[in-house]
Amino acid sequence: MILEHRTYTFKPGTVDGWLKKYEAEGLPVQKRHLNRFVGLYVSEIGRLHTTVLMWSYDSLADREQRRAAMYADPDWQSFINGIWSLDAIQSQDVMIMYPAPFSPGA
Repeated sequence: MILEHRTYTFKPGTVDGWLKKYEAEGLPVQKRHLNRFVGLYVSEIGRLHTTVLMWSYDSLADREQRRAAMYADPDWQSFINGIWSLDAIQSQDVMIMYPAPFSPGA
């Protein structure tokens, strides 16, 4: 198992609009294609205007195959084009994480 950990930093005042669009348009497409949705978290203390999105996959090959299918989906392309027009995301960091041998899911 691997965990994809995505951190997005937004321009102040844009997180709520992105969340609404993601919940309504992006998440349903991702749930059709990607493996296990771990969660989406929004910062309250510390680095504000930040979200963390996590998905779990069986392997890097599983992730690659699933994401390729998602990118080919016209619904995903429509969502992404709408996201860029919001001009809300300032930065994005993606980490692929492996569980420690004693961690659940290892």
